[in-house]
Amino acid sequence: MDTIIVCPSCGAKNRVPAEKQHLTPKCGRCGTRMSTSGGTVIELSDQSFQQVVNNSALPVLIDFYSPTCGPCHALAPVIEQLAGQYAGRALICKLDTSRHQMTAAQFQIRGVPTLLFFKNGQSVDQVVGAVPAQELEQRLDNLL
Repeated sequence: MDTIIVCPSCGAKNRVPAEKQHLTPKCGRCGTRMSTSGGTVIELSDQSFQQVVNNSALPVLIDFYSPTCGPCHALAPVIEQLAGQYAGRALICKLDTSRHQMTAAQFQIRGVPTLLFFKNGQSVDQVVGAVPAQELEQRLDNLL
């Protein structure tokens, strides 16, 4: 989903495509650099997954979920909280495995929620199941 960011300098509205939210955009009117890491979870697709993970200078946490999964719904507020807490230090993303099955198959995701941690484009850690926020924070802190 595209995000609209208002430039802090000139007030112009700028559309940032979902697959480019991991980059640092510039205002189309005045050229001021703007932050997209305002604490929002980035929704990934099969098409945007590689680009986001491979081009991010920040560690990336991806929540592989299904909209019909109870534990996934229980974990969703934790993921939202982490996005705000790690804004500017890590990318917090989610991928719907029922709609984007190619990426889930690539990483052999058998159950949801499954959380993968990436650093420099490489998968470095994995958690299966709904776990406490403290455990996810500890794993993210280890990547920073």
